[in-house]
Amino acid sequence: MIGFYDYTVIMTYLSLLCSVFGITQAIDGRFRTAIVCLALSGLCDMLDGKIARTKKNRSNDQKLFGVQIDSLCDVICFGIFPVIICYILGVRGILGGIVIGYYSVCSVIRLGFFNVLETNRQMKEDGVNKYYYGLPITSITIVLPVVFLLSFVISEHAFRWVLLVMLFVVATLFILKFKLKKPSSKQLAFIVIVVGIIVSVILLYSDYKIKRKIVQEEALINELFE
Repeated sequence: MIGFYDYTVIMTYLSLLCSVFGITQAIDGRFRTAIVCLALSGLCDMLDGKIARTKKNRSNDQKLFGVQIDSLCDVICFGIFPVIICYILGVRGILGGIVIGYYSVCSVIRLGFFNVLETNRQMKEDGVNKYYYGLPITSITIVLPVVFLLSFVISEHAFRWVLLVMLFVVATLFILKFKLKKPSSKQLAFIVIVVGIIVSVILLYSDYKIKRKIVQEEALINELFE
């Protein structure tokens, strides 16, 4: 079979599986389960690089495969999955569609740029890059659960606007040119604990209601000849 199947890519695949399952839950209106899946996907992504680097003497093909497969999975996990959640939660209409599209494009640009930088870096040196260039795409796994807490204290209409603005701001930070120092292991552990507490609060106390609007469309051929 083509590809690599050792333990260095397991967390990347688990991250993808969490997000795919989360997408199905979001489509069914189970947004709380979807947010949990988003957080778990972010946790897997946080660990995959650390696990991969425990394997010594990786070939160049293995390193490059890891970079590519990580970004390909990230497109779905942190590019598409979050906008599906936000769409289900009410980011819709013309403006909502524009912002969702903008976020998706910025996500791809961010990941493509990362691939170029990381591939060139690994050709020249080993070790870990100590800085992010632009906001890392996985930051949405922290920002979205935090923003969702506002649904407890503001109106549904206001919450939808907050989600829309959040998507626009985060997407813009993906492509802005600035350096951000990567967190230490202790800082990462603190972030995981905080996000875990937030997700627990959402699961236990949120009663946010999703209003379903089912639209039945006629076949296009029928509309043309009406």
